[in-house]
Amino acid sequence: MSNYYDFNSDNNNNNELSHYPILSDGPTGSPEPDKKPSKRSRNKKKNLAKRIGTLTLSAVLFGSVAAGSFQAVNHIYTANAPAASSGASADSSDSSRSSLLKTTAVSGGSGTNTGSLDVSDIAASAMPSIVAITNKSVQEVQNYFSQFGYGGYPQTQETESQGSGIIIGKNDTELLVVTNNHVVENADTLSVCFIDNNVLEAKVKGTDPENDLAVIAVPLDSISDETMSAIAVANIGDSDSLKVGEQVVAIGNALGYGQSVTTGIASAVNRTLSDSSSETGTGTDDSGSATYIQTDAAINPGNSGGALLNMNGEVVGINSAKLASTEVEGMGYAIPMSRASDIIETLMNKTTREKVSEGEQGSLGIKGADVTSEAEEIYGLPKGVYISEVVSGSAAEKAGISSGSVLTKFDGTSITDISQLQSLLQYYKAGEAVDVTLQVPGQNNSYEEKTVSVTLGNSTDSGKSQEENAPSPAMNNFR
Repeated sequence: MSNYYDFNSDNNNNNELSHYPILSDGPTGSPEPDKKPSKRSRNKKKNLAKRIGTLTLSAVLFGSVAAGSFQAVNHIYTANAPAASSGASADSSDSSRSSLLKTTAVSGGSGTNTGSLDVSDIAASAMPSIVAITNKSVQEVQNYFSQFGYGGYPQTQETESQGSGIIIGKNDTELLVVTNNHVVENADTLSVCFIDNNVLEAKVKGTDPENDLAVIAVPLDSISDETMSAIAVANIGDSDSLKVGEQVVAIGNALGYGQSVTTGIASAVNRTLSDSSSETGTGTDDSGSATYIQTDAAINPGNSGGALLNMNGEVVGINSAKLASTEVEGMGYAIPMSRASDIIETLMNKTTREKVSEGEQGSLGIKGADVTSEAEEIYGLPKGVYISEVVSGSAAEKAGISSGSVLTKFDGTSITDISQLQSLLQYYKAGEAVDVTLQVPGQNNSYEEKTVSVTLGNSTDSGKSQEENAPSPAMNNFR
């Protein structure tokens, strides 16, 4: 509070102070206006200034650090964002390409196997690309009395088996489905059931018994618009990137009841199988080269030919075999797509064939035998059909084929046993020209490959000699 005192009324010696305002905190005490501040007061002011300066400097430093950190984070995010966006765009493009209907190749997915899709999402996405396959054939069976040695004529019986398939593409006239060879072999008729339960007839386009693979074709003009809109082409994944322990999903026509879904993990990769451990029905896989994906996802009869998918919904394997022993559970097998892709592409481009009538079937005119594993090991024979005799005047003789050679390929298809050759000839008419690959004996017990063109004869003229089995080459020709 400011008080004005009139010093003239009390003290005549203080006239010079008569009009000075004095700041007073109380009624007592009179400050001395001309007195200089003390040293202690000046020190306090200096300390206060130092504190204010320190706080100001700290605030400036803190703000600078915060601003720098923010700019650094923003720079890193900006630099990485385009790459991430580019990667996402590439993945989207690959996925788009792999879902297109292909005519000459199996499309390859580039996604990883660590996707986060739910199994129900995978099933909903993949089921339109999975089909059920029915194989009907007529086989000869012994009658009741012949079992007891009373003779009697053999009887014919129609048999039916079930399997699965995967839609992999189409060409101008056909929808193409891959499956196992043992699903379609010896078929008189094949039918395919799509996701909408529409059933159509299919034809064999190409087979590879050695790898247990086949491609069948359904004419596009027989497929309704409703069915075409319901089905889809499978997305093909990279089986080489599948890791042990990753979750997988198996879809197929289990036990012929229709499509079903099972799930498990990839128990092993690059697994080899012996002939005695699988139920593929071929027994021809070379355990040194044929590898499989092992899974504990349930794979039952009817699942063969169906899809094994990763968690991105991509096909990484074709279900092929289940361990035969009833004492073992949780051991199913699938052919990895890395091994199957090139084979499938070749089969997709073969000519679609159907069985011809018995009187029109072509014939080579040979007698042969399977090259056993013992003959391979002891005598160095190549795998195939050993030609023990060439019928005089037959198509084989006219083409220059001689006994002692080993037939390894017929029209581009690898041949491992005579029953396979017999089955294949049912799709070729007499008069057709086909390429036959042989291993011809050379010097020092070596074999040289030779390919000849053979114009098939009539099976009735040659007495079906190509269907006759000869004694094992190891027993008949090397002693």
